[in-house]
Amino acid sequence: MSSDAITIRRPDDWHVHLRDGDMLKAVLPYTARVFGRVVVMPNLSPPVTTVASALAYRERIVAALPTGVNFTPLMTAYLTEATAPDEIARGFADKVWVAAKLYPANATTNSAHGVTDIRKIDAVLARMAEIGMPLLVHGEVADPAVDVFDREAVFLERVLAPLMARQPALRIVLEHVTTRAAVTFVEEAGPNLAATITAHHLVINRNALFQDGLRPHLYCLPVAKREADRLALRRAATSGGAKFFLGTDSAPHPVKDKECDCGCAGIFSAPNALEIYARVFDEENALDKLEAFASVNGPHFYRMPVNRETITLTRGEHAVARDVGSVRPFLAGETLNWRLA
Repeated sequence: MSSDAITIRRPDDWHVHLRDGDMLKAVLPYTARVFGRVVVMPNLSPPVTTVASALAYRERIVAALPTGVNFTPLMTAYLTEATAPDEIARGFADKVWVAAKLYPANATTNSAHGVTDIRKIDAVLARMAEIGMPLLVHGEVADPAVDVFDREAVFLERVLAPLMARQPALRIVLEHVTTRAAVTFVEEAGPNLAATITAHHLVINRNALFQDGLRPHLYCLPVAKREADRLALRRAATSGGAKFFLGTDSAPHPVKDKECDCGCAGIFSAPNALEIYARVFDEENALDKLEAFASVNGPHFYRMPVNRETITLTRGEHAVARDVGSVRPFLAGETLNWRLA
């Protein structure tokens, strides 16, 4: 591995929003050109709550793939308070979905059908623990009395710690961690808890939302936090520790839905996500740790083999597109110093 080129096993994205319909067709090629497998979020409208709907969604994703691309979508179940343990277990046994997703009700985009009280799905979580099915968690409380910048930390105390005490065998991914508190919580927990980290939370802090005016394209949930939190995330991602791995949370919305009176939460990083991660690891003098974070730790936690293919990144400046169809990508118009060969 030279200073001007990096060859790593083909990475996977363990948290991505591919949407559906025309948006799926528009954004899927950017993810599929880089990542071998992706964990697809189920928060469509209506959400993916049954085996049948997951199969149908997977078929639509495969149909939208560019010809000749080797790419595997890994489907997830959207948990509601009406979810049946048998339906979850059947889908997992039949390899329709690899995990189930917990959205606290009204915590983020298309989460209105989510869970108001996690104890209402204890029977489902117990079955998941029994069969070894991972739980993916949007780790924020939706309590309006809790400051938006504190909702992740409060979730750890109120929800996640008690859940882990009740279900110690349950394997959990705390998705898109954003705080120093979450990093510490994951590091100090046992081997059944891991976390994904996005590219954008490694780059921006909450000040970026207000730089030279309100920046709607930097608004996401969980919202970016303090600079000390960003630095903690960079330390965790580049540490080589097996508990942290790549999950872009790339979430496209049309520009008109971001730049409006009640703009949507979500950052679309898919066109350049891996190059942005490479820049961060380069800045932290940790390029030798990029493969573990992007290509090894995730498969190990999900009990899957690592990809056999490799990809190469080379040092060289290129500009991020201003717009990709109707969507504005993360760092639009800025220059990156790594590119996919």
